[in-house]
Amino acid sequence: MKRVWKPIAKYKEIISYLFWGIMTTLVSWISYSIFALLLGEQVSSVTILGFHTSTVVMVSNILSWICAVSFAFVTNKLWVFHSKSWEFGVFMPELGKFISARLVTGLLEIILVPLLVAIGLNQTIFEIEGMAAKVAVSVLIVALNYIFSKIFIFKREK
Repeated sequence: MKRVWKPIAKYKEIISYLFWGIMTTLVSWISYSIFALLLGEQVSSVTILGFHTSTVVMVSNILSWICAVSFAFVTNKLWVFHSKSWEFGVFMPELGKFISARLVTGLLEIILVPLLVAIGLNQTIFEIEGMAAKVAVSVLIVALNYIFSKIFIFKREK
């Protein structure tokens, strides 16, 4: 039994991050789907780097990002990196760095999802426009977010 628990204990943080990353991704995908369905009647488009994409994809993606970042901050702070302090001097720097890092990856996502749709990854999943691109970009975003959180945001002083 020790052989089973030893690797789990060794990789507890990564396992926890992946679990909460999957939950955050679900929050992102579900909120994206809800916003895309609610905004589905819109027919206007926006141009990004010379590519035309639907405003539904763009707005739904931005709103889903806000939902996911809010969820991710709390779960990462409490259950992944175990930063339990809510003191202003601890909480505010963490929040500021977290939002800054997520803005970087969020901008990547906001640019890449419509761009991938525009260049041909425009398949729908469960009849949700742009969902194939959303899924593809999510893999990159989860990896980058872990690196930023581990190295820059919730680093433990030794």
